[in-house]
Amino acid sequence: MLAMPSGTLACPHTARQHRLAAQLTDMIPGAATIRVSLTDPTQAWPHPHAIAKDAAGEAIELNRTTARVAARWVLRVWPDADWSRPHIFDLAATTPTRSDLVVGRGR
Repeated sequence: MLAMPSGTLACPHTARQHRLAAQLTDMIPGAATIRVSLTDPTQAWPHPHAIAKDAAGEAIELNRTTARVAARWVLRVWPDADWSRPHIFDLAATTPTRSDLVVGRGR
């Protein structure tokens, strides 16, 4: 992303978050949250992985490509987050929260 002469990014960080939420909503219809981690259960090595859930908390089936692309997009918007733990990205609030800090999450 290009920087302005002042050194600030040309696009405010919050605009990136809202744009990401809109893109993920288009890519995964019905999704309310996306859990992002570096642990794909089908891979031996760390790989970006996403699990989408609807507003009722039901999982939405994603193919491997969609899951990986969604996870990469979220990782790129928050590169400084501690990705040693999974995060849940709330598409309505446009904020990620470490999944172990989310109250009332189902297993």
